[in-house]
Amino acid sequence: MFARSADFDAQNDPAVRIEAGRLRRALGRYYLSDGLTDPVVITIPKGAYVPHFAWRTLQAAKPHPSPGAAPTGHRVDSPPRRWTPWLGVASLVVFIVAGLVFWGPWRDGMSGSPQASTPSPPGGPTLVVLPFAALGEPSAARTYADGLTEEVLSQFARFKEITVLGREMSRSIPSGADAARLRRDLGIRYVLEGSVQVAAHRLRIMGRLLDAQTGAVLWSQTYDEDLHVRDLFSIQDDVARKVATAVAQPYGIIHRADQTRTSTRAPNDLEAYGCTLRFYDYRAALSDKSHAATRTCLEQAVALHPEYATAWAMLSVLYLDEDRFGFNPRAGSSTPIQRSLEAARRAIRLDPENARALQALMVALFFAQQPAEALEVGERAVALNPNDTELLGEFGTRVGQVGAWQRGAELLEQALTRNRGHSGYYSGTLAVYAYMQRDYARAESLIRQAALDKFPLYHFVAAVICAQLGKATEAAEARDAFLRMRPTIFEHWDDEMAKRNYRPEDAAHFAEGARKAGFPVPARTAAEMALQAATHQR
Repeated sequence: MFARSADFDAQNDPAVRIEAGRLRRALGRYYLSDGLTDPVVITIPKGAYVPHFAWRTLQAAKPHPSPGAAPTGHRVDSPPRRWTPWLGVASLVVFIVAGLVFWGPWRDGMSGSPQASTPSPPGGPTLVVLPFAALGEPSAARTYADGLTEEVLSQFARFKEITVLGREMSRSIPSGADAARLRRDLGIRYVLEGSVQVAAHRLRIMGRLLDAQTGAVLWSQTYDEDLHVRDLFSIQDDVARKVATAVAQPYGIIHRADQTRTSTRAPNDLEAYGCTLRFYDYRAALSDKSHAATRTCLEQAVALHPEYATAWAMLSVLYLDEDRFGFNPRAGSSTPIQRSLEAARRAIRLDPENARALQALMVALFFAQQPAEALEVGERAVALNPNDTELLGEFGTRVGQVGAWQRGAELLEQALTRNRGHSGYYSGTLAVYAYMQRDYARAESLIRQAALDKFPLYHFVAAVICAQLGKATEAAEARDAFLRMRPTIFEHWDDEMAKRNYRPEDAAHFAEGARKAGFPVPARTAAEMALQAATHQR
């Protein structure tokens, strides 16, 4: 069914779990709509793939004794169990009553609890997407607005660090509802609202994000489109992606707003969502001090919330960084890469469609020298959420490292276009790609845009680029800076190249530049010997 070979490993390949999760949700939707009166309910319990079949029954209330009731101790035979139209009517009544209860908080001002489309991250932000308002030509604008609302909801739901209220809840909120009331009654932190205006063949879409606590507008954007140039579905898809990327991606509007919100708390605050914000701070700084603090924070978070998949995924990255960056390594029977793989797989077991979990598994598999499996996981992660620039940049990096430099560069440039705030990382990686393609002038231009202080490895890249260009002074400065930070890396040069899955010709190219820059590279590296052996065989 999934076109996998006989040695399929469900631990490394979550395809079956992902599809089973989709099937579970599809069944759930069916029994809330078309299957509301079905006599048999089919479910697939979590953690298994064997379907469960059950009769749909209604729990009858125990009747009060009444005149003529059977005396105690005498059994009254119940009617035979059969499905009748009356049970269908009863189900419909229950559904209607549930609907009235659901509307109660808005009618009576009572507080209610949010109905989220996914399990809430502990302490994480909750977002509601209000139906886009229709302006201009009523019929056309209403159609466009409804379609755009659905697409925006769909795109936001891909980001697992936030909780997005489902479409039923969104539709139930009256037009013009007060953001402060949404905050008070439903615990909503952010509100996305917008409008669609149609005039002839022109379409204007406006979106804005509100802080429900303060009413402040955190983000606003207008998109002008021509229906003669692009069809409606292309416009809806493109605008929804842009809105979701700007607002919900790591380092996006919600992330920055929550960062500001939590920055006033005590530094030892270990609340789970605050730990995920620390993780992104660590990724931006890449220091061994922030690594230790963030690892401790996330370990305590998963101890309190063991089902928090995103926190497990982030822990996977931190465990891996003990190995690839040498940050705070722990002694023990298991290696950092083993712990990284274990944490990533646990995250995926908890949430098979969590893009951050798939990203963590991709990187852990990559450094476990399983690049083919890693890139397959990465492809699925990007398919799940192509709007996540953190994921896109990571995937592009791994694609390039196995030798597909052109495609890797294209993916990184997409991430750079959508997220200029993380440009130092992207520019440094693109400089590596240009170096490997022997475009040293472009490589130098790109490495000058990288944040060298945050990413020590880029000092090495700068040194080999300058050495290839014959700029000895600049190469020596970059070389000395890198050796101060990572003085022992050359003792394990072959291992470092192998764990990053460089092709022999690319690892040899790095070794050539490193020697020119004056780094203590071995006289003959494993990659150079492999190339020499291959030449002799030919």
